[in-house]
Amino acid sequence: MVEKAYRIKKNSDFQFIYKKGKSVANRQFVIYTQPNKALNHFRLGISVSKKLGNAVVRNRIKRAIRENFKIHKEDILPMDIIVIARQPAKDMDTLQIQASLEHVLKIAKVFNKRV
Repeated sequence: MVEKAYRIKKNSDFQFIYKKGKSVANRQFVIYTQPNKALNHFRLGISVSKKLGNAVVRNRIKRAIRENFKIHKEDILPMDIIVIARQPAKDMDTLQIQASLEHVLKIAKVFNKRV
């Protein structure tokens, strides 16, 4: 589980990152990033629309996204990151979701140089 300090929950935070942040995307995910100078770690917000499926499907996608961030916790720059799942993500298994997410995170230049 991602600790509370690593989460973005407030709607105002989401809206600020949507407006001011940069976005990159691949077929499965859209990622908004905004540098976070106040904290020395990243914060993560996840958005999975009801259009993708029922609660079971949406929660499976969210768990896979959180797991990927937990694996790379040390390698991610201190930023606010919002991950939005797109339609093709619902048909992927956990490993495919992680591979796709790593791909779009590299495009967004969210990783430290080590990865």
